[in-house]
Amino acid sequence: MNWLIAILQTTLFVALAPLLAGWLKRCKCYLQNRKAPSLLQPYRDLLKLVNKQPVVSEQASWLFIKAPYIIFSATVLAATVVPLIAVNLPTSASADVIVMVGFFAFARFFLALAGLDIGTAFGGMGSSREMTISSLAEPAMLMAVFTLTMTASTTNLSFAISHVLEQGLVLRPSFAFALFALILVAIAETGRIPVDNPTTHLELTMIHEAMILEYSGRHLALIEWASQLKLMLYGVLIANIFLPWGIAQTFSLHDLGYGLLAIMGKLAVLAIILAIAETLVAKMRLFRVQEYLGFAYLLGLLGMLSHIILEAAR
Repeated sequence: MNWLIAILQTTLFVALAPLLAGWLKRCKCYLQNRKAPSLLQPYRDLLKLVNKQPVVSEQASWLFIKAPYIIFSATVLAATVVPLIAVNLPTSASADVIVMVGFFAFARFFLALAGLDIGTAFGGMGSSREMTISSLAEPAMLMAVFTLTMTASTTNLSFAISHVLEQGLVLRPSFAFALFALILVAIAETGRIPVDNPTTHLELTMIHEAMILEYSGRHLALIEWASQLKLMLYGVLIANIFLPWGIAQTFSLHDLGYGLLAIMGKLAVLAIILAIAETLVAKMRLFRVQEYLGFAYLLGLLGMLSHIILEAAR
């Protein structure tokens, strides 16, 4: 029964990721006074791409063809270690933050290789920019999450969330610093404004889109789905680490249903906040990204120092 719930949780991750992307796009359209598409439009787009035959360049190697499947599989595996509606599942033993970051890095590695494989200028440019940003984002993310794990004395996400729930509502300055640091990293890692614009096709500003310009059909569908899933993973991390109330600690049908409603509500609010931020803020120049992620790392460091000074000393 416990394994069935764990499989169901991963399935919910994969199934609800396009819905979150549709809700985010709908919120942005309302804020920008544009006609909003249906919430189900991302599902229609994915279905349309799946039904199309992919066009592959003659210069493409096996890596270019297999990369979308590897990227999607690695992102799904990352979803198995992040608690969505319940903690203490059978997958909790591997629900380590280092494991999750490893899956993200594995998917990014093959995405960058795929961008380089064809030999186009845009693919190489996008891969170079992606690896540069990731080298700055990963330390900031680890610093932010380590602040939480120092409080719980574990890097296991499920155990750390359970510890926060047991402690109850406690004013922790370290959590405030870590929360803002993780939000900044999530924006950079998922290619959102102001770091990247997922809707642009301007050659000089593309990062993620530059690496997937040569993909089409079901290959592009897998990469787009993995990107939507990654956005949801970061949203769930922020919601369940810093605001874990509502997540199920028992496997009763009532608690699981309440946990699902709670996380959907928290993700909906986070999407609205992200839509407002993307509407108000312009995309920054590429050379300013290092300052942006450096500030995220500084916030994570301040969170850790404030934990040591104010909390660990007690």
